[in-house]
Amino acid sequence: MTEINKDMTIGDILDAERDTAPFFLEMGMHCLGCPASRGETVEQACMVHGVDPDILVENINEFLKGKNN
Repeated sequence: MTEINKDMTIGDILDAERDTAPFFLEMGMHCLGCPASRGETVEQACMVHGVDPDILVENINEFLKGKNN
């Protein structure tokens, strides 16, 4: 996975890049294995947890860029 966006589901992101889990855990999303949370988009999860989805996506994409270098 080279880049994520806020319309992607949490499950798809975790399946492709398990190392992204801490970003979701830090925002308070502690039930990453639960079917409901895996089906949420990044934007939906951020709305529930009071996090700016654009900032989260930017942070994860920066992490992924560093990982791929």
